[in-house]
Amino acid sequence: MIEVKNLSKSFGEKGVLSDLNFSVSHGQSVAIVGKSGAGKSVLLKCLIGLVKPDEGTIYVDNKLINSMNFGQLQEIRSNIGMVFQFGALFDSMTVGENISLALQKLTKLSSDEIKERVYNSLEEVDMVNTEDLMPSELSGGMKKRVGIARAIAIKPAYLFYDEPTTGLDPVMTDSINRLILKFQDTGEVTSVIITHEMRTVYDVADRVLLLHGGEIWFDGRPEEIKNSDDLVVQQFVTGNSTLV
Repeated sequence: MIEVKNLSKSFGEKGVLSDLNFSVSHGQSVAIVGKSGAGKSVLLKCLIGLVKPDEGTIYVDNKLINSMNFGQLQEIRSNIGMVFQFGALFDSMTVGENISLALQKLTKLSSDEIKERVYNSLEEVDMVNTEDLMPSELSGGMKKRVGIARAIAIKPAYLFYDEPTTGLDPVMTDSINRLILKFQDTGEVTSVIITHEMRTVYDVADRVLLLHGGEIWFDGRPEEIKNSDDLVVQQFVTGNSTLV
């Protein structure tokens, strides 16, 4: 379970997040949406300890992460699989090496166990026999799949996605959404998805938070945000800039 209490974050004089309060229960799939610059990615970085909030607390599995040292944060992160916006693969490493790097750093698996885990993870995302390919040989969608394979390889309790479908065509977007839903449906993973695409929200989330003005403007089910009469909500959902 993730618990965020009275979280605020500024960069200089620019306030980004203001007094956020929410929790994510085990097994939930929560989408965090909002306009560009709304603070979605900053919030995600706070949740994994990459950015420290100015005020407030963050608990992951009842452990306060605000004041943890690097070693303690690494222990927490060993239960969190992170899927980055553009794959974040190391260009000088093969697909297999990119996935095994996280396993080497975050687990105590033997080399044979790592090799098997890499294969199984790629199998899960329909990317078998790509271990020896370089990132430059992959399409954008393939890079996203490898990013997901790397995230699930550590068998995390949490999966965090940062704009998982950005830059993809509608068919590949549907494919990635199906993968997210596939891992969520196991009931063993809690997912947090940062996105600005409502199709992803409707396809994979059972709860959605809308950030606006540094605050949580909406918190409810996808069907509720779709039918909301609030003008700020409707502007984002419909993409109609004239509403507010």
